[in-house]
Amino acid sequence: MAEEQTPETGAAQGPEGQIAINILAQYVKDLSFENPNAPKSLQTGQPQPNIDLQVNVSVNQQSQDNVYEVVLNLTGKATAGEETAFIAELAYGGLFALQNVPQEHLQLFLIVEAPRMIFPFARRIFADAVRDGGFPPLMLDPIDFAQLYMAQQQKAQQAQGNAKPNETDGDTPNIILPN
Repeated sequence: MAEEQTPETGAAQGPEGQIAINILAQYVKDLSFENPNAPKSLQTGQPQPNIDLQVNVSVNQQSQDNVYEVVLNLTGKATAGEETAFIAELAYGGLFALQNVPQEHLQLFLIVEAPRMIFPFARRIFADAVRDGGFPPLMLDPIDFAQLYMAQQQKAQQAQGNAKPNETDGDTPNIILPN
């Protein structure tokens, strides 16, 4: 029997008990671009800026069963010498409806696969914001969300191993998991 696929996600819409993943919406939650030293930062002859990029993923379960908001937060800060060339911040969200996803795979899907699905759209918006700010578009390389997840898990395990009961290292995790 052939399965029907949705045009948005390509996820199978099969019989009861089969895994189904639907992207209900994608949206910009917050977008900010600062060019504090314009027009000086835009003049020719300025040194090539150094760019620091931070990537965070947060997940919030919605009031409906099996609906989750996944927010990809991108923050880029470019500095040329001692001066800030620009700061770009984007919070890009996706609303995902999941059916029959095994509990042991839910966290991995929400932290790795869902951000991977929405990243190309966030990447374009981020590049356009930098370009519209007067700089060459900042074309982000693909992000390995699985590697980020594993690094965060390893860091959390190390912190637990080094911390005494009720003691934390004060770091905010890059990945915020659903309750």
